[in-house]
Amino acid sequence: MGKVIIIGPAHPLRGGLASFDERLAKQFQSQGYDTTIYTFSLQYPNFLFPGTTQYSSEPAPTDIKIKVCINSMNPFNWLKIGTELKKLQADIIIVRYWLPVMGPCLGTILRLVKGNRFTKVICIADNVIPHEKRPGDTPFTKYFFKPIDAFVTMSEKVLKDLSTFTSKPAQQIVHPLYDNFGEAIDKKEARQQLGLPVDTSIILFFGFIRNYKGLDILLNAMAILKSKMPNLKLLVAGEFYEDKKPYDDLIAELGIEKQLLLRTDFINDSEVRFYLSAADFVIQPYRNATQSGVTPLAYHFEKPMLVTNVGGLPSLVPDGKVGVIAEPNAAAIAEKIQELYTLGEDHFLPHLRSEKKKYSWQILADTIVGLAGK
Repeated sequence: MGKVIIIGPAHPLRGGLASFDERLAKQFQSQGYDTTIYTFSLQYPNFLFPGTTQYSSEPAPTDIKIKVCINSMNPFNWLKIGTELKKLQADIIIVRYWLPVMGPCLGTILRLVKGNRFTKVICIADNVIPHEKRPGDTPFTKYFFKPIDAFVTMSEKVLKDLSTFTSKPAQQIVHPLYDNFGEAIDKKEARQQLGLPVDTSIILFFGFIRNYKGLDILLNAMAILKSKMPNLKLLVAGEFYEDKKPYDDLIAELGIEKQLLLRTDFINDSEVRFYLSAADFVIQPYRNATQSGVTPLAYHFEKPMLVTNVGGLPSLVPDGKVGVIAEPNAAAIAEKIQELYTLGEDHFLPHLRSEKKKYSWQILADTIVGLAGK
């Protein structure tokens, strides 16, 4: 069928991008392509990384090829990897773009690759304009875009942002389902596995914690619900990617400690299904968003969700069918959480099962092949 190379995070790196790239590699393999991921020996210097560690404690996947070789801070390495990839003459190179700081490294590698006049380079653009702005964002992004042949986005906002930089071909698809975390298990069993109360209402905030994700808004909503839904608990499962103290201060000020179940370490891939299975509903109280990897995760585990009316989120969650849409403020979110429980989980299940069929890895792979003209 041909040769495909994916450039982006993968094991031993951890997180959503790594999980995505590994799952995409498996899809291309299943369609007959010789597939390899080129990942980072150094992704970020530690001072640029907000979490505790960049590395997974889980075993490496044994069913895909991963080459750990790109140093994002070493220009001599970029020249070496670019020359190597140029000679390999892959039919398609798929490259992830999520932070402008990666622009110089990836842009240089891909310029060298394009010297073979054969390989098509398709970018999966997660973000074009970053959530947290830094000096150099615009020139780094422009430098990266030059050797790209076409783009795939997973939200309308990123597609729109892309159009301010380039007129190259671009296609939007929905974020495929994260179906690589195993199947859902019984809710009671999942709660017992995690040491959570079995007979209470539990909503889930899942993923790393940054200001734009609006956890503070959700905490204020929990204060509103304290008297209205005394049996409700908020499970926060994810690592702080910013200072934890303002959140601790807010929790104390609101007096909601007993309403919270805090699991604020990194959640390993092997534990993900327990957290999703344990929840009644998934809550995404974002201030702003392009797309979210949490939404396809909720679809896979058939969990109704609340999303805020920002960015690309509402288009992914038909209101009243697979979840509810709230304005990004505490009062609106509190009201919509009550609506979720009034409607009940069973109301949403038929719609979730029907809607999730759109979220296919084959659609993404076929879109990439189509854009590459291979």
